[in-house]
Amino acid sequence: MKFVKYHGLGNDYIVIDPADLTGPLTLEQIRRVCDRHYGAGSDGILLGPLHTGQADFALRIFNPDGSEAEKSGNGLRIFSRYLWDRGRLQPDPVAPPGEQSQPFSVLTAGGIVRSQVLKAGHLVRVEMGRASFDSQRIPVVGPPREVLDETMVVDGEAVRYCAVTLGNPHCVVLCDTVNEALARRLGPLVEVEPRFPNRTNVQFLQVLTRNAIQIFIWERGAGYTLASGSSSCAAASAAHRLGWVDAQVTVHNPGGPIQVAIAPDYAITMTGPVQKAYSGEMDPEAW
Repeated sequence: MKFVKYHGLGNDYIVIDPADLTGPLTLEQIRRVCDRHYGAGSDGILLGPLHTGQADFALRIFNPDGSEAEKSGNGLRIFSRYLWDRGRLQPDPVAPPGEQSQPFSVLTAGGIVRSQVLKAGHLVRVEMGRASFDSQRIPVVGPPREVLDETMVVDGEAVRYCAVTLGNPHCVVLCDTVNEALARRLGPLVEVEPRFPNRTNVQFLQVLTRNAIQIFIWERGAGYTLASGSSSCAAASAAHRLGWVDAQVTVHNPGGPIQVAIAPDYAITMTGPVQKAYSGEMDPEAW
């Protein structure tokens, strides 16, 4: 099984082209490939490009526990870079040769996004879709509402939060100060809190300025991660909806910053870096 590994600010994904597989990717294989002791090690697997008539490309995203994610901002940036490296994208005729691609569309389980590769593949911009706080769309149990600045009790502690979807569910925990220990302690409990029937990604948010926030992340099915594109978008949109930040926000992840732009209709554009780590092949003995 051949693969290529990339990371976006330390959030690493392995890209597998279905054309390189002899059969369907199994749950056992997903877990083994992602395992950092017995496999290649990653925060998830990107399976693509897949054939589709709805977009230029299609992508499936798998978490290390084998569950499937609807959408991933870092994953989409990495997949975009992979397509660029494989010569699958059309160059932008108005840019210097080899500098950037034309915009293209990618179908995910969480909807279609538009992406563009910049700076010869080292930077990628993704239009992530519209953020929604609608409890029925996220989903969050209870009466139909926008889930904004509510309170729940986790491990005996009252926690303020907003819930957001960009095609995948997020719980943004509102904090005065944030750190890794907090994310590791409360993240796994919030992920499986019964009010989130599909489980949820969790962001611990601290506002720094009108144009900057800090987040620590616990990802559904993956655990503590150094960066997350969709988490950055969710946290920025929640802070903006509460009136705490402006429409252009630098989101500081533990692994580094991601730029998020919020339109008046809450269409979210994310821009961040991608780096290639290595190419490899899983040996049959690994199974």
